[in-house]
Amino acid sequence: MLGLYVHIPFCSAICTYCNFNRGLFDAGQKARYLDALLADIHGKADGSPADTIYVGGGTPSLLEPTEIAALIEACRGAFAVARDAEITLEANPETVTPAGLDGFRAAGVNRVSFGVQSLRDEELGRLGRLHSADRAREAYAQARAAGFDNVSLDLMMWLPQQTAADWLESVDGVIGLGPEHVSTYLLEIYANAPLRDAMARGRWSVAPDDEAAEMYLSGLDRMDTAGYVQYEISNVARPGRASRHNLKYWTDGEWLGFGCGAHSTRAGVRWKNLSSTEEYIAAAAAGGQPATDRRPLSAEERLEDALFTGLRLTAGLDLRAVKHRYGVDVWARYGEELQVFVDEGLLIYDGRSLRLSRAGMLLAHEVMTVFIGSTVR
Repeated sequence: MLGLYVHIPFCSAICTYCNFNRGLFDAGQKARYLDALLADIHGKADGSPADTIYVGGGTPSLLEPTEIAALIEACRGAFAVARDAEITLEANPETVTPAGLDGFRAAGVNRVSFGVQSLRDEELGRLGRLHSADRAREAYAQARAAGFDNVSLDLMMWLPQQTAADWLESVDGVIGLGPEHVSTYLLEIYANAPLRDAMARGRWSVAPDDEAAEMYLSGLDRMDTAGYVQYEISNVARPGRASRHNLKYWTDGEWLGFGCGAHSTRAGVRWKNLSSTEEYIAAAAAGGQPATDRRPLSAEERLEDALFTGLRLTAGLDLRAVKHRYGVDVWARYGEELQVFVDEGLLIYDGRSLRLSRAGMLLAHEVMTVFIGSTVR
């Protein structure tokens, strides 16, 4: 089934590290953007079955519950959304209230994903986050009180001045809260990010690569002990609580993206919407298509994407399924180059599947590049 992604670009403040498609909240622009979103959703209506809706951003929790309800209803009107669909709302801790969370739940949201990033106030300050560690804990408790039984928390590692002990303090704090899902991301410091300048001014540094690797491995070990199951390089969950929507990205699925800068992949065609919020609004208001960069994917590109993303999963690649769908014997084509990773214990091949070891996940990009642009043998 399809996954439906709805992008909300508005934020209360811009975090110093962020490189997402977002901007500061403006009430007038928000109203016009929501009209454009509804037009975009209705314009692609075809009644196809869908089983996930993911409202991401930006900070979707800046919207009113009635506005989230309208977006969900638009998706249900345009597509055959399953009764048990996973409906996720991304939220920042400082933006939610008990009444608001009650409203989001009543609107149909059944999964909330909080951008916590750290449970140490000094780290949150360096990232430009508006919430404190205590506020993150309070928001989590409020979500539980509102009836949410599927909560995800995001954490970031390899932060400026962060030690392995600091990282594990946040990991242990999250485990103590007990969410159903945890995403642990490595901080990427983009060239134009204000954080880069702040690091230079403050003489902040990040840990050496080997310590970052230890953060990753030790954090996952703690999650293992607490009963979480790693299912993707950066994600763990309680059994049965993996993100159904995000799995579509890693299992060769199909999804439609609505909103500025949103990406879509369907029937072998990939496209993205106009990145500019105002250009997106104007295109929708004019009755036009906000999509740009639309292009069919070649059979080779689709295969490469399936291999590249599928290897992110701890289950790895089902080689028989790949051969059935793409007519390619993966080991026959790539085995010679992959064997060195198998010999080093980074990749596990059993004749039926191909998957990264946990140590191999630290070097996933090196392994995956074997699949990109390889000459057909």
